[in-house]
Amino acid sequence: MTYPDVKATMKLLKDLVSIPSPTGNTGKIITFVENLLHTYGYETERNNKGGLLITIPGENQSQHRFLTAHVDTLGAMVKKIKSNGRLKLSMIGGFKWNAVEGEYCTIETSSGKTYTGTILMHQQSVHVYKDAGDAERSNENIEVRIDEKVTNEEDVRSLGIEVGDFVSFDPRPVITESGFIKSRHLDDKASVAILIRLLKHLKEDNITLPYTTHILISNNEEIGYGGNSNIPPETVEYVAVDMGALGDGQASDEYTVSICAKDSSGPYHYGLRKHFVELAKENDIDYKVDIYPYYGSDASAAISAGNDIIHGLIGAGIESSHAFERTHESSILNTEKLVYVYVLSKMVI
Repeated sequence: MTYPDVKATMKLLKDLVSIPSPTGNTGKIITFVENLLHTYGYETERNNKGGLLITIPGENQSQHRFLTAHVDTLGAMVKKIKSNGRLKLSMIGGFKWNAVEGEYCTIETSSGKTYTGTILMHQQSVHVYKDAGDAERSNENIEVRIDEKVTNEEDVRSLGIEVGDFVSFDPRPVITESGFIKSRHLDDKASVAILIRLLKHLKEDNITLPYTTHILISNNEEIGYGGNSNIPPETVEYVAVDMGALGDGQASDEYTVSICAKDSSGPYHYGLRKHFVELAKENDIDYKVDIYPYYGSDASAAISAGNDIIHGLIGAGIESSHAFERTHESSILNTEKLVYVYVLSKMVI
């Protein structure tokens, strides 16, 4: 099989986004990835936070690389069961209520039972509420309409639904004939798919990397600390594979790999950033260098935790991040190529 095979990566990505995994409730998808990597012949380890660690021995055992992508997503928890039988929510991760208004969702009880529902404004009907369009999309006004015959708090509790139950958003993934994938949670399951496909290729082609390389499938990135631990002291370079943010004033797009120069945490390592650019030029990889003003990654979390590492951030360009997202297979392909040539390259120091 030729590598990268972007069609296979897109198919895997669609499978990944279809598994609910809001931060704090990622066991099912971690098990899915774990089992998949075991079929490739890898040994894996779970850290105490529930993330998945894979180590690939390399020629150089004294200097290590560390790559991470996060499998946790935005979501919510039940904050309150209302007297009308609906649910108030508490956000998990940084998004705006308008990004999920009208979305189908799944409520998972502590016993594992699931119920479907829809996220709506309390003042939803224009035939009843004069301020249906103008009312604030807020914690107070957003609620879940459960797809069960419930009219009060007691009815809801009889289903087993309680405060603290996780609520996941319907991803609705679609791959178009024109090569786009549109879905929730491409941040950051696109990168997870890329790293899984990389691991498969390394094993199938019996490739020895120049440096021992660790891959962490992290599960707490959306709340800020997914990749700040379990970093071996031999680690020199730490790369987060995450999304490129698109919009007004941004250089990134849905067709190239985005190389981050700076985010809200400050500049990424200049030498490593230039190394990514040089690799892209040498290998005819389409890329854009960009700055993300309202962004933080597992690499910046690792730096904040005090690790003495070189840190970098690259990823596919994701349109409408933290809402209903979209990217193109060419962006995923360019990211796959850059990740691959990077792990085969010499370190910058």
